Amino acid sequence: MQETTGAAIQGATIQEGPEAAIGAAGYAALPGPAARALFDPAGTALSGPAWDAFARGWDALEPDAHMADGGRYRLRRHAVFRLNADGAAIRRPHQPHYQGLEFNPLNGGVQRLFAPVTEEAGASPALAALLAGARAVFGRLAPGTDWHVEMHQFRILARPGEAGRPTPEGMHRDGVDYVLVALIGRENVAGGRTGIRVDGREGEDSFTLSAPLDTVLLDDRRVWHGVTPIAPIDPGRPGHRDVLVLTFRAASAG
Repeated sequence: MQETTGAAIQGATIQEGPEAAIGAAGYAALPGPAARALFDPAGTALSGPAWDAFARGWDALEPDAHMADGGRYRLRRHAVFRLNADGAAIRRPHQPHYQGLEFNPLNGGVQRLFAPVTEEAGASPALAALLAGARAVFGRLAPGTDWHVEMHQFRILARPGEAGRPTPEGMHRDGVDYVLVALIGRENVAGGRTGIRVDGREGEDSFTLSAPLDTVLLDDRRVWHGVTPIAPIDPGRPGHRDVLVLTFRAASAG
């Protein structure tokens, strides 16, 4: 197992672009400063007031009522977008999220309707920068593709006596083409190590997303990923881990 501290590009330099790492190794992990430079070169959307307002949106998430393990540790909101290869992001009507049991043996196999992403968060310059940046990366791997994108805001709570489980289904794939996972923030938590396993390659890579905007981009068709549980560092204070997940699947015509 390869163990790294924090996020670091695997298999390619920033100059080569994360798509080189994804093509070669199945994924690219970017530390926050590299992600900001890639997705927001003007420095206006993923830092300062725009980023702060976007990150505050995680304080307004609602409980996930579809936890088959009975856990009370996950809050979330969800939205769907259409991203054309050369056009703007269009938010689609609110709809359920579905994963087959082969991808999510714990919570899959049913239509799960979550609280919608707020209008403010859905129209955020920070989100627009991340959507456009991810589309540019994934578009270089699949030129001309229009994308069905699902946005997931997650807050995993860390409580004494109840582990917070970012991926209670274990090591998994999401059933899409590509995925972006970006850390929004961590507060009073230990754990939360990301594990990566690539089809056809022995062993597992692991690292911890520890700073805001530490980001992983991965090819979901051949990469399995999971995150270890979190627990409060100081049991007398609440803790949480906030993450944004954007999944990209080639859109059907129409």
